[in-house]
Amino acid sequence: MTKTSRPSQSTLARNCTEAVNRIERKYSGLKAEGRAAFNVYLCAGDPDLDTTRELIFGLEAAGTDVIELGMPFSDPIADGPVIQAAGQRSLERGTTLSKVLGLVAEVREQSEIPIALMTYYNIVHNFGIEHFVTKATQAGIDGLIVPDLIPEEADELITLARHADLATIFFVAPTSTDERIELADRCSTGFIYCVSVTGITGARDHLPDDLRRYLLHARSKTSKPLVVGFGVSKPEQVRAVCEIADGVIVGSAIVREIESAAHLPQGELVRKVADFAARLAEGTRK
Repeated sequence: MTKTSRPSQSTLARNCTEAVNRIERKYSGLKAEGRAAFNVYLCAGDPDLDTTRELIFGLEAAGTDVIELGMPFSDPIADGPVIQAAGQRSLERGTTLSKVLGLVAEVREQSEIPIALMTYYNIVHNFGIEHFVTKATQAGIDGLIVPDLIPEEADELITLARHADLATIFFVAPTSTDERIELADRCSTGFIYCVSVTGITGARDHLPDDLRRYLLHARSKTSKPLVVGFGVSKPEQVRAVCEIADGVIVGSAIVREIESAAHLPQGELVRKVADFAARLAEGTRK
């Protein structure tokens, strides 16, 4: 995979300026209300793009604050088995980036819910970085999450995204150094994605014992929203995370719920998933 050359830290600092869009307005508003954000990950095209669109509307009505829309990819290194399987089903149905952007444009005709596109860098690079940013912005995407692109190699994407008012969201983990957290702070807009555990995505029975210490340490290095993903799947976990973080991302548990309801008519599937999400979202009301 070809990436852009590594810029200096001073170049990154110049390019990592603030953007203001739906994601940032949402987090600012929720902070004023005194509650955390409930973000939901959906694999675009699973079970099909039409159902993904209806799920976005249903999840918004159920209390979801931000949608993280996953672009299926053949080699999803950060995804666990549940999301990998969803991505494979979506690819087999012919899902492409152009179709996903078309889906977002359809959503924008009826909804202003913030949408962050999670994709891998090969897709961005092959599409053409400038072309990708232009088309994503035109469709109504608000932010980008690229798990396999580190800030040191993201200068071109960051620069173009800033000019397009498109948030760039980078990761920190329990193993991140102070320097890494500070770099993520400079280069992230919208929020910082805090991986709860080292490893891949997937629902877990228990959150790490040291999660509070890790998040409090990250908070000492940034004032930007800290949003926790990887492993959150139960209402009590959502409540626990939102006591110390600004938001939570639920992915595998939602994708698994969609898979289990795939045999149902679309309306029933959407209601079932939305009801499940609503129970989880209650945990964000501090």
